Amino acid sequence: MLEEKRLSILQFFVFLFGLSIILLNFYTILETIAFRAYFAMGIAFLAFALNRNKNKKIYYFNVILSIITILTFAYIIYRYPQIISAGGILKDIDYMVGLLVLVLIFIMGLFYSRNLLILVFLFIAYALWGKFAPVFLSHSGFSINRIISHMIWGSQGIFGVTIGVCASYIFLFLLFGEFLQKSGLSGFINDISLALIGDKQGGPAKVAIIASALLGMINGSAVANVATTGMITIPLMKKIGYRKEFAAAVEATASTGGQFCPPIMGAVGFVMAEYLGVPYTKVMIAAIIPAIYYYFGVLVSVHQEAKSKGLLGLPKEELPDLKEVLRTRGFLSIPIIVVVGLIIMRYSPIYASVIGMIATVAISQFTKENKMGPREVMEAIVQGTLSSINIGVSCLLIGIVIGIVSLTALGLNFGNLIMSSPAISNTLTAGILTMIMSIILGMGVPGVAAYVIVVSVSVPILIQMGSIPLVAHMFCLIYACLSNITPPVAISSYVAAGIAGADEFKTSVEALKIGITGFIFPFFFLMNPELLIGAVSDVGLVYLLRIFLTGLFGVFNIACAFEGMLIGKLNKIEQILLFGVGLLAVDPGFITDILGIGIFLIILMINRRRTVEKYI
Repeated sequence: MLEEKRLSILQFFVFLFGLSIILLNFYTILETIAFRAYFAMGIAFLAFALNRNKNKKIYYFNVILSIITILTFAYIIYRYPQIISAGGILKDIDYMVGLLVLVLIFIMGLFYSRNLLILVFLFIAYALWGKFAPVFLSHSGFSINRIISHMIWGSQGIFGVTIGVCASYIFLFLLFGEFLQKSGLSGFINDISLALIGDKQGGPAKVAIIASALLGMINGSAVANVATTGMITIPLMKKIGYRKEFAAAVEATASTGGQFCPPIMGAVGFVMAEYLGVPYTKVMIAAIIPAIYYYFGVLVSVHQEAKSKGLLGLPKEELPDLKEVLRTRGFLSIPIIVVVGLIIMRYSPIYASVIGMIATVAISQFTKENKMGPREVMEAIVQGTLSSINIGVSCLLIGIVIGIVSLTALGLNFGNLIMSSPAISNTLTAGILTMIMSIILGMGVPGVAAYVIVVSVSVPILIQMGSIPLVAHMFCLIYACLSNITPPVAISSYVAAGIAGADEFKTSVEALKIGITGFIFPFFFLMNPELLIGAVSDVGLVYLLRIFLTGLFGVFNIACAFEGMLIGKLNKIEQILLFGVGLLAVDPGFITDILGIGIFLIILMINRRRTVEKYI
């Protein structure tokens, strides 16, 4: 009883904190750094206060940490304007409070993001003992006081752009996603997907792809998306005969792509726009073709798997009626249309997200089961705020990484190293190295947080090699997101495997295979930046259409090669040749296009003849 009362009080404080962040995004009562420190204080307090443990010693330890959190961050909010006025001169107590804040962040990392915490410790070690690093990355080393000054009292550390974006765009769109969930949108998306393609070959897998793409772009978390939609789609896939590892892998792969799927892109698009200093609409439009390529490749993979296993769709009588779904619940999509419309009209994402929440509450009044009253609104704010804790902690940790990158000039030094290396003499080889770095740096980290880490280290390499900034950012974003399905730290795959009762490693390998085109097609637009609509000016429509279809053709061939299926089964030589045809799509020249089409047609005829003869 006492525990329930404690939780209800905490939930009320969570609601008040969430509501205050909404209001502070609209009314600039606090100075920028003070607002970010306030948000960080709330996240840190909740991280400790909500860390349930039956051990009394740990419980009291968390209570003490919660109190220390309030005192230290409140001191920063109070003291920061005075330090600015004094020209950045710090007192001994400022260094002590700064050290205490770093320790608190480390403890939060231990609770919520151990993989990222290890990375943070490596960067701190580099800042302290850089003189022992290889010559091309070495520096004289920085004192603890210098690190604290830069991390806590500077504008490029934990209170920099990362936590600022988290406190505004990410937080508000997490809330918007929770409002949509409360209104019944997820059920509507699942039902309309089932109604459209549930009866087709491999229907449930295709339903998972469409539903996960639509929901994933809203909630911005591949893991959360797997945990929600996977509970419905994975059992349906297993029901028609998909292997449990394959069913789990489809859900993990589809959920991962939602983070770079327009129009909302799981809020990471807003972060990218902030870094690039461009309107969000430019990022959103640029992401259209990459999203099409990714989901087309995944759809081809599941279709070919269904064909090879002879799997059919669900019986029509078990599916919802499309007209009925649209008639009774089609209006639930209006808030998304409102938000996208406002963003296109150049309203700020902050304004658009809040209007979207209001529209969701208004639209829900027309439903019987999901009508949102004051209680439901409060629950949505509470749940959205709780969902932000993990991302908030990650952003605080990433602030340390970014701070050390700027303090030590690591990004610049690393870029110079790459530029001076004879082995990495062009964009393609630099892209391969950047791909590897982005995947490694993004492992075990939420999509938005993974992108922010990659921006500080990997993006400068591509830009120095001559890539357009928008292209470099999109390239690194996709690989940072794909770390969710890349072994050995494939978090999305592991969650999906848990739901399916499948082997975790086999599921992650299967997800890697299904999403293989996602690891290749970014090179299409790295070498042909015209594929990102708006990245290059004065691109002819005919030329854009040709290179788009060439890329789509390449994605199709790569997906078929890895599934070992075209019209019928492919042998190993045919698979290798089809994969080669897919890689030819990286070069937009006419000669490579004709060569690729020629090889494809020969394989198609041989495969068709062999398949027909098999059934005669």
